Amino acid sequence: MNEYVPQSRSRHGRRWVATTVAAGVVAAGVLAPTVAFAGGRPDSVQSSLNALVKEDGLPAALAAVKGRDGRTRTYTAGVGDLATGARVPMDGQIRIGSNTKTFTAVVVLQLVAEGKVGLDSPVESYLPGLVRGDGIDGRHITVRQLLQHTSGLPEYVDKDAILTDPTRYYEPRELLDTALGQKAHFAPGTSWEYNNTNYLLAGLIIQKVTGRPLGEEIGRRIVDRIGLRHTYVPAPGDMGIREAHPKGYNRGADGSLRDYTELDPSWGWAAGAAVSTPSDVTRFFTALLGGRLLPAAQLAQMRTTVAADAIAPGARYGLGLVSRPLSCGGVAWGHGGTIPGYDTAGGATDDGRAVSLAVTMIPGGETGQHVEAAVDAALCR
Repeated sequence: MNEYVPQSRSRHGRRWVATTVAAGVVAAGVLAPTVAFAGGRPDSVQSSLNALVKEDGLPAALAAVKGRDGRTRTYTAGVGDLATGARVPMDGQIRIGSNTKTFTAVVVLQLVAEGKVGLDSPVESYLPGLVRGDGIDGRHITVRQLLQHTSGLPEYVDKDAILTDPTRYYEPRELLDTALGQKAHFAPGTSWEYNNTNYLLAGLIIQKVTGRPLGEEIGRRIVDRIGLRHTYVPAPGDMGIREAHPKGYNRGADGSLRDYTELDPSWGWAAGAAVSTPSDVTRFFTALLGGRLLPAAQLAQMRTTVAADAIAPGARYGLGLVSRPLSCGGVAWGHGGTIPGYDTAGGATDDGRAVSLAVTMIPGGETGQHVEAAVDAALCR
């Protein structure tokens, strides 16, 4: 789904559950063996995943890494099903949360390239009379401000309601009404604050302009175009994950783990409902940076950023695309996503390196930092 947010520590993107799994959870022989390269050097990616399971207590971790040689390698560690002890499917499907925002942004920018949407046109041009509230006026919020989180719109996500009733279906207009019932956080264009309402409206614009469901447009314009064989936006009522997947968990207030694999992602919709695999996610971001999804002018707009230190030190937010500095120099472009049961992090570089790493519980505190460090290490090795 979307997660509640991207890989961020911000008020709107924070990891909101602590994660400590009893050591017995990983005692069923589920750590993948450490792979060694020629000369006996251990594979650092596999070692990182093993540590996330064994030391940080996450049920499972899986990753796809495209290296400097152009090859994509997949990795797993941990337990795919805590009840049965089943192994983690290699390159299994997961809910990718707010990575969905990048897909949505790409479709909007394709419509910009086609002359059907104006980046600096007001939302009112496409959704007349819809966006009104306390300090909120669609006549003064642009499409660019939606994609860049500079609109000042308030958040619609109620994480407690979602955790309490994860199979409930939400209509986009119902979610929008929740946001519009609040006061604007700031005047459009005067600040930056991550929230899902921006992408809810972006999805509604796509549907209004194309006359087609959002999932169909993402499928036609992105998934089919670059051959993402395991990526889709769930249809209304689709609460499962279609292909082989690890189960996703969340720790409750009483310390128990609850299986959130079956979940209605309608509340995430254009902001975070998509399902994919680590290898498909790396393929998507590599294709995007390589110019296969957008003309040069629109890709340049997507990569025009504003400071977003609330996500991570040095992070910057473009149009549905985040840049983060790497310890080895340069930056990685990607997004990340969190949704009950799953957390994804990753990115791609301009020279073709890419990584997507997923864990099957939302990590908090130091564990979240370890996930981000594993991504950095994979890109810098």
